[in-house]
Amino acid sequence: MLVTGGSGYLATRLIADLLHGGTEVRTTVRTRESEDAVREAVRRAGADDSGIEFVRASLTDDEGWAAAAAGIRDVYHVASPMITAQDPREVVVPARDGTLRVLRAARGAGARRVVLTSSFAAIGYSPKPVRDYTEDDWTDPDTPGLAPYPLSKAVAERAAWDFVADEAPELELVSVNPTWIAGPTLTAAARSSLQFFKAMLDGTMSAVPRQRFGIADVRDVAALHIAAMGTPQAAGKRYLALADGPTMTFLEVARVLRERLGELGRRVPTAEAPGEEPAPLVIHNERAKRELGFAPRPAETTIVETAESLREFDLLAPVS
Repeated sequence: MLVTGGSGYLATRLIADLLHGGTEVRTTVRTRESEDAVREAVRRAGADDSGIEFVRASLTDDEGWAAAAAGIRDVYHVASPMITAQDPREVVVPARDGTLRVLRAARGAGARRVVLTSSFAAIGYSPKPVRDYTEDDWTDPDTPGLAPYPLSKAVAERAAWDFVADEAPELELVSVNPTWIAGPTLTAAARSSLQFFKAMLDGTMSAVPRQRFGIADVRDVAALHIAAMGTPQAAGKRYLALADGPTMTFLEVARVLRERLGELGRRVPTAEAPGEEPAPLVIHNERAKRELGFAPRPAETTIVETAESLREFDLLAPVS
């Protein structure tokens, strides 16, 4: 079993779950420090890190990928290039080319299936008269004003499907498309959505953005990846991952933090940034529930346990 980008927020959770299930894991990292971080993370989850094999590989370089995929039948492509540039070309090209590197390596190794971590950003970032999204929707890369991140996700996922259709029809592909991922971290660093929680809880954010979105618990997303790998009829399909119930705004997330965390939530902002009220948004997770047994935690549980995780890791500024 290969998991790309092993030191990431989602990947560490996925690796720990696979190890708990008795599956040995090979994973890609870029540095020795990342190896140590992965081992610490999975041990924190109560898993035995002796079942991990590491291979050095980067999404921006061909080196290492043949070795990473050698003898592997199942590939979880979770890695995403770490790029902060705002030039779309500097974001899109590494995301697309990195995905294709992994798929070519999987094809070369004779792998059976690749489960690709995509995003709701590849589904729901193009305007619709009614913002109601299923796996049949696609973000159009030509959407005016489309930000680099959703552009890169849409282009990379489309490239993956095109590659399998045109160059590797024997390779099964499944995509998992989470909304905003939150939930307890296994790594001692505030990454991804955790940075947003930290800013709210530390009081460094005076007003939250006006945006509506779905919340996906990192633990549920990891479980969905495993179900997607093990379910024969999942081949060739996309699966949205998010909690049941209405989508939320950042102001609603802030309210949960204030109401549920006592003194820890005292610094959470109470105001929204200027702008228009976000339009209603419906995102469907029925396919994942029906076909893969997806059983997501309530969004409020995820929000509270994310904050508690940051506190446990001592990643929050002291409350004075």
